Amino acid sequence: MARSLRDYSTPVVANVPVGPAVNTGNGNFELRTGLLTMVWANQFYGLPSEDVIAHLQNFLELCETIIIKDVAPKSVKLRLFPFSLSGKAKQWFYQSEEAVNTWDKCSTAFLAIFFPMSKTNALKGNISNFQQTSHKSIPEAWERLQEYIRDCPHHGMEDWLVLQNFYEGLVPMSKGHINATAGGTFLSLTIVHATTLIEKMVANQSWGEGRKTQKGMHTVRRIYLPQK
Repeated sequence: MARSLRDYSTPVVANVPVGPAVNTGNGNFELRTGLLTMVWANQFYGLPSEDVIAHLQNFLELCETIIIKDVAPKSVKLRLFPFSLSGKAKQWFYQSEEAVNTWDKCSTAFLAIFFPMSKTNALKGNISNFQQTSHKSIPEAWERLQEYIRDCPHHGMEDWLVLQNFYEGLVPMSKGHINATAGGTFLSLTIVHATTLIEKMVANQSWGEGRKTQKGMHTVRRIYLPQK
């Protein structure tokens, strides 16, 4: 039957983009409502303020709990992933069928689009140019640095450089405290001993540069490190 001019302007279902076909092998792959509800509870919209790494982490944690006989885990991830997206992010998924037809390609493309190099460079700058604010204790400063590292797990900096950046970013009083706690100079410690010292400071709830004696003096508590 010949199409009318109106027919050419009317959308048809065949033109609606859908995700790639997922190879589930010989398995009977059924997405149950309860599973979809858990995925929908943590959707990613592609907004600049959203945490791409946290979204993937939550999604992968959920997928680790799913075992479907005769179906590869990567097939499960690829089939579920579009349900974890909405808005701009979902539009990207449906417009990139060839780029997302395997889980490896999908996850790589997703990070490339929503975690661009410009964002990586900005977050790496937070680590390399770390500065302690004057009203924060050493443990609080360390926790903030760890948040920066969690935000950019691919920062590529070696542990010795991260520790140096942390020390150099401390205010003078904090440098004096951490050197005294180290029993000398913090930078003379090995990577293992330096990390252990800071982690013990964080674990020690009584530590804090705001902790003072009755005379208003800061107290420094010695932390004993394993023998070198």
